[in-house]
Amino acid sequence: MLTISLPLWPLIALAIKLESPGPVIFSQRRRGRFLREFRMLKFRTMRVMEDGAAVRQAVPGDCRVTRAGRILRRTSLDELPQLFNVLRGEMSLVGPRPHALVHDEEFTRLLEIYPDRHQMKPGLTGLAQVTGLRGSTAKPGSIEARVEADLAYIKNWSVHLDLKILTRTIAAVIAGTNAD
Repeated sequence: MLTISLPLWPLIALAIKLESPGPVIFSQRRRGRFLREFRMLKFRTMRVMEDGAAVRQAVPGDCRVTRAGRILRRTSLDELPQLFNVLRGEMSLVGPRPHALVHDEEFTRLLEIYPDRHQMKPGLTGLAQVTGLRGSTAKPGSIEARVEADLAYIKNWSVHLDLKILTRTIAAVIAGTNAD
């Protein structure tokens, strides 16, 4: 996947640089398996680079998202740098999606079972994402539903399930139904 996508990287970098100042790659602290902290990589899609005590989740129509960022998010191309996280062993192709540290802490306070999702490496995609449980967690019950899907994935993990999720992810990206 990395080799196939590499020719796109300079074009993505150029689009980001032409539109707004700042780095092309955004990194944010996340927790992986066994709560180990790592820096998750993404192409920068916003005018801000939040990573600390206050990280506001993106919402549909968010004014912080650049024009290039909207395209990158809609096509999931902003996630490509996470392939390096996979190569470094910090992430997997499939697994529970990692959240910013401040959100991990908030969700742990809300849900006693939330930390159970750290039994596996986080993934580029996951069961929650392909079942429509992605994006903002502002709606009541949205984080609960996402955690339930993550735990169902962990409980039922198999190579077949991973392949099914990867196939559904590719179909959603092609159809454009994965956008926030």
